[in-house]
Amino acid sequence: MARKRKKLGEILIEQGKVDSGALETALKYAKEQGKRIGESLIELELVSEEDVTRALAEQFEMDYIDPEHNVEIAAAINLIPEDIIRKHLVLPLGKRDGKLRVVIHDPLDLDTQDTLRFRLGTAIECSLACRSKIKQYIDNYIASKTDSIDQTVDEIRKEATIDLEKQEVQGPIEEDDATAPIVRLINLIITEAVRSRASDIHIEPFSDRVRVRYRIDGVCVERDAIPKSMQGAVISRLKIMSRMDIAQKRLPQDGRIKMPIDDQVIDFRVSCIPSYHGESIVMRILRPESVEIGIQALGFGEEDYQHFLHIIRRPNGIFLVTGPTGSGKTTTLYAALQELNTPDRKIITAEDPVEYNFTGMNQCQVNEAIGLSFARILRAMLRQAPNIILVGEIRDLEVAEVAIQAALTGHLVFSTLHTNDAPSAITRLIDMGVKPFLVASSIQAVMAQRLVRTICQECKEEDPDPDPYVLKLIGLDIDQLGDKKIYRGAGCKACHNTGYKGRIGIFELMEMNNELRDLAFNRAPTNKVRQAARASGMRSLIEDGKEKILNGITTPEEVARLTQAEGVVMEEL
Repeated sequence: MARKRKKLGEILIEQGKVDSGALETALKYAKEQGKRIGESLIELELVSEEDVTRALAEQFEMDYIDPEHNVEIAAAINLIPEDIIRKHLVLPLGKRDGKLRVVIHDPLDLDTQDTLRFRLGTAIECSLACRSKIKQYIDNYIASKTDSIDQTVDEIRKEATIDLEKQEVQGPIEEDDATAPIVRLINLIITEAVRSRASDIHIEPFSDRVRVRYRIDGVCVERDAIPKSMQGAVISRLKIMSRMDIAQKRLPQDGRIKMPIDDQVIDFRVSCIPSYHGESIVMRILRPESVEIGIQALGFGEEDYQHFLHIIRRPNGIFLVTGPTGSGKTTTLYAALQELNTPDRKIITAEDPVEYNFTGMNQCQVNEAIGLSFARILRAMLRQAPNIILVGEIRDLEVAEVAIQAALTGHLVFSTLHTNDAPSAITRLIDMGVKPFLVASSIQAVMAQRLVRTICQECKEEDPDPDPYVLKLIGLDIDQLGDKKIYRGAGCKACHNTGYKGRIGIFELMEMNNELRDLAFNRAPTNKVRQAARASGMRSLIEDGKEKILNGITTPEEVARLTQAEGVVMEEL
């Protein structure tokens, strides 16, 4: 009789990684979200990915492998073709007893195991490793021999597929012709950007070259330039992929690209505008998992997290998220909607454009060309009896007034506004022309946010000599740190020698109360609103940033760069 396999939760409890209460919470979450218990435990941050993987290895009687510290992988790396390694996130360990030993991350993914047996033509013996560690090993140590951007550029030059004077492709580029050098070059640029965790790809023509830059963790990083002679072919290829009119070169155009990269399908929002030296293209990389990370993973402290949940669960009113472009406002709003997205609620959104698709929400895209504006969609929404409304952005008085009327008639409205801090949102709406009494009665809360880069965990070290000027900017006194230490990233291969890897939010959450409503009604200046908000318990962006510095999450330079530069340093100094 086969021995009964232990449950994952039982193993983790035996190992002392979780208690029964935490396990019960994770089981309930897993049932609600339709996820496995291991995924739920990780998402709720009850255990680490490594703890779950080690427990799975024990459950399925497999060896646990840490790719970073395993010498067998490097020696055996040529046993599996690179395309299989990248597509299925597997690594070879060598051969033993006529079997190929491979490292996988999901013992229940039998399809992948069958595919490996078929493609490799041999029996396999599986070991387990964390998915993130396998991916990191692949990104850091498996350099493609054939997929080189520089090599492809050289090939294009040799094959002379481009007329150097006209800068045009000789003959049409077929969309499915993956062997064409220009097609390969574009695919390589896009793939490299995605694997580098970039959020945008910038193709910028200059007088003597075409500059390629990736925005990684909010900072632009320059890639090797493309020769000027290839500009026409590169721009034409990108316009074909994004369904733009390649003959139109004098007007801005927008498009979308959907491409499978590694083990997921990635969406790209493409913008093309004419510039002095040719058309400039920016591709925004839209990763579905970036807006499905859950509210707490955004970077909330426990107090702000509970406060946030309390506010978004109200039946009506307006909740505004403010900040500059690229500060994560959309991610925050989607995280809030995901929390509220249940079968008993009707959610309608008006967006320009719709970036991410979600099950259970009715998403409408603005189309000014046919008169489908934010205000028109909003008015139509109210006839659909929604519980929750998301307005992509309050841009003018018309949209603001309709949103406020929706809030006053029993709807919960989420939207964004471009202001530097939370108190400024009140005066901004009044400056737009919204009547003060409407602002005072409809706004429930305003949250300002920024995204700061987090210290790379691979090269994190104590900063022995933090810059006193930067500390002064954010109001930190080195003599008052006590047992707290300031950390930095030394720079390593995992973070491309930047010292940072990933980003997290810093927040300023202002909940309206009677005093703040009176100030709004009386058109009080922003500094008075800020003083009252601080007195009622609002923690500023800098204070939230300082807490993350002292917890070893980010650096003083990052907080100063994203707060002091925006004029947020006020009474703190």
